[in-house]
Amino acid sequence: MSALAKQLESFTIEDVFRLPDGQRAELIDGELYMMAAPSLVHQRIIMELSFRIRAYIGRKKGACEVFPSPFAVFLNADHEIYVEPDICVVCDKSKLTDEGCKGAPDWMIEIVSPASRSMDYNKKLFKYRTAGVREYWIVDPMNLRVTVYHFEKDTFEEYSFIDKVKAGIYDDLEIDFSQISLE
Repeated sequence: MSALAKQLESFTIEDVFRLPDGQRAELIDGELYMMAAPSLVHQRIIMELSFRIRAYIGRKKGACEVFPSPFAVFLNADHEIYVEPDICVVCDKSKLTDEGCKGAPDWMIEIVSPASRSMDYNKKLFKYRTAGVREYWIVDPMNLRVTVYHFEKDTFEEYSFIDKVKAGIYDDLEIDFSQISLE
């Protein structure tokens, strides 16, 4: 295949499904984005946040469910945009299938790594907002920052890892980032 033909190639969800076991990728606008193995700090943050969100939902006897990665999200309820967010919260159970989530989750959280920085702050921000995600958190352990986008209100806020960060989709959930261990 020529370089030009390869450049014009558009990938599909079938290409994602054909990847070897253990290889993960996301599909956005016909492009495959290969995913690197997450770091130890990345995994610690995912576990801490998932646990705290799940515990809150359990205490409130809420209907939403929290899913840490890897979890398949077909963002527009089709096979055109396929992502595996670090954490997603789904409140509409009709979106859940054996394959994953078909449609926009209510809350998405991405933990920034050096390889995902541009994707998390740019491409995913735009795709999540236009798909109907209600809230998007970008947790950046390298800069000790948390950026919270409230898409329903068209606002965003920035926090540090010493702050309590309020979840917009819940009235009384705050996560104290000073208690999130990075070591």
